[in-house]
Amino acid sequence: MMAYAYESPNEKAISGALTLVMHLMFFALLVFGVSWQKREAPPLVAELWSNLPAPKPAPPPPTVEPKPVPKAEPMPPPKVEPKPVPKVETKPPPKADIAAEEKKEKERKAKEKELAEKKKREERELAEKKKKEEQARLAALKQQQAKEAAEQLAREQDEALKKIAQSQAAAQARLVDEYKRRIADRIRRFIIEPPGLQGNPEVEFDVVVLPGGEVLDVRNRKASGQAPWDSAVERAIRRAQPLPLPPPESGLMREFRELNLKFRPKE
Repeated sequence: MMAYAYESPNEKAISGALTLVMHLMFFALLVFGVSWQKREAPPLVAELWSNLPAPKPAPPPPTVEPKPVPKAEPMPPPKVEPKPVPKVETKPPPKADIAAEEKKEKERKAKEKELAEKKKREERELAEKKKKEEQARLAALKQQQAKEAAEQLAREQDEALKKIAQSQAAAQARLVDEYKRRIADRIRRFIIEPPGLQGNPEVEFDVVVLPGGEVLDVRNRKASGQAPWDSAVERAIRRAQPLPLPPPESGLMREFRELNLKFRPKE
């Protein structure tokens, strides 16, 4: 049988009822045919004959066994095929919407590109800033190192100059002391010790000397208390000129413009 798809439940019920009625009618026809075959026997024809032997008894009619009525198998329910889902045809969007979408897509891509370029630019600026900061730091470090080196060199030079100055000063001091000793020795050679001196009196004079060694002035700064000794020393200072002075190129003449000289008779 061919199954049909029914449009509604009523049609489906009517079709099922008709099918059931047809099966019942078929079953009734089968039962009626079998019963009718059992009731109807074949006719017997007798002929009269003379001097016939005794008739043999007729064989019993063959018994017709009723055929088994096939059981009506239940019909399977009609197969209902699902209706195909109608395809919904999507209408193409209007051109205006397509243009708007394309515009939005272009704007989105342009914005993404702009953001990417901005990010790259910021990263580049940050890298340049870091590079400049590093260069500035290195320059400052070099400058600091150069400054420290210059300061160290200046300190070393100052120390060296101080040492040189101290050495020169010590040398000059020794030279000054040497020439003052020479001057004192020269003056002592001209001292005539007066008789009757008591003890070891000390007299102190300030002597102004010219660059050539001449004595410009002699002043008694501190008397010894024995006038003959003081006079003898003053005369010796004047007689000893020109006094021995260091050469002009030594730069020590300022040390000999004014001399402070002390004398004792027992030195």
